[in-house]
Amino acid sequence: MDESRDDQDRKAARPLKQKRPRKVSPTYLENAALHYLKRYAATQSQLQRVLMRRVDKSLKFHGGDRAEALGWMDALMAKLVRNGLLNDEAYARMKATSLRASGRSTRMIAQKLRMKGVSSELVARKVADATSEVSDEDAARIWARKKRLGPFRKNAQTREENRQKDLASLARAGFPFGIAKKVIDSDPA
Repeated sequence: MDESRDDQDRKAARPLKQKRPRKVSPTYLENAALHYLKRYAATQSQLQRVLMRRVDKSLKFHGGDRAEALGWMDALMAKLVRNGLLNDEAYARMKATSLRASGRSTRMIAQKLRMKGVSSELVARKVADATSEVSDEDAARIWARKKRLGPFRKNAQTREENRQKDLASLARAGFPFGIAKKVIDSDPA
């Protein structure tokens, strides 16, 4: 009736069976895309990568024609863009604004957007828009406050001791040396 502790341990130690991928179809791809977009904001490039992984797993397991699956994906992407569910410009605007408000540098924002597959021209425009709202110096000050660097350290003695580390931290975050120096050497007020 009751399982012994050893039986429970053996059951827990068994490897889990890997879930069988579903066979790829236009309906399956659409449902997977909509499910992903419900949970995450995404660019076209991101969604294509996610769906491509699913297609590859399915084709590896079930077999099938990759060209046909790519055709279904292209049609789905066009449909999602047409219906406004995928909009790289809106994504870039939202991401650039939120990253800037959290104290990220222009370089860091541009890098993150390019990694998500946003076009270079769109990256340049949206980074410029975000920079017009919050300057590089203000963003560096926000970052320094979040990370307790320079004037935002609790102890004034450690501020001088850690000046080089603080400058390096702002440099790694993508801020130019002049701005980093200005923020680190400024007054807390």
